[in-house]
Amino acid sequence: MATRFQSPDKTSSDLARKTSALGVSAREFLRSPQLVGSAFPASQVLVDRLLDPVDWSSARVVVEYGPGSGPLTRAMLQRMPHDSRLVTLDVSPHFTRHLQRSIDDPRLLAVTASASSVAEILERHGLGSADLIVTGIPFSTMSAQLADQIMDASAQVLSPHGQVLAYQMRTAVEGYLEPRFGKVRKSFVWRNIPPCHLYWAS
Repeated sequence: MATRFQSPDKTSSDLARKTSALGVSAREFLRSPQLVGSAFPASQVLVDRLLDPVDWSSARVVVEYGPGSGPLTRAMLQRMPHDSRLVTLDVSPHFTRHLQRSIDDPRLLAVTASASSVAEILERHGLGSADLIVTGIPFSTMSAQLADQIMDASAQVLSPHGQVLAYQMRTAVEGYLEPRFGKVRKSFVWRNIPPCHLYWAS
C-alpha cells in the first residue's frame, strides 16, 4: 500500500521558519515589552479573521505597523496583487532584519522606523497614499501624545476609501480610531495568545 509523505525539505523549512519567528518574537518582547504586543506571533485564526473581510484586489499600497516576526506580513502578501507594495514599519531593527532575511518578495519594503513617520516613508519611496493600514502595535502602553501622532499620520496618508485594521490586547485604540474615522467595526478572537480585540475603521 502506497504511503503519502510531505516533502522533508518543505517540512524542515516550515519548522525552521516558525521556530525562528517564535525565537525573535520572544527575544524582542523580553527586550522591550512595552513596544511589543505579545511574545507570541499572531495565530492563523487571528490572521484570517482580521484579513478575510477585506477586498485585497484593489490594495496597491499597504502599510503594516509592528509586523514583528511577520505572520500577517506573509498572509497579506499572499492576498495582495502582483503589482502592489507592502511597507512594514517597526522600531526594532531585529524584526526588520528578520523580515528581510526570511521573506523573498520584491513587493516588501521593511523599514526600521516609528509608525508616526509613515507619511515621510511613503513620500520618500514615491508610494502616495495607503489603501490599507494594519497595526498590532500596543496603543495601551504608549503615551497619548505618540498615539495621537500615529493616528493623525495614518488618517493623513490613508486614501479616501481606505481602511485601518487593528488587533489589540486591550481596547485603548478605540479612543483614537473613533474621533478620526466615520465607521469602526469591532470583533474579538479567542484563539490567539493572548486573545485580541479586532477593529476595521474606515
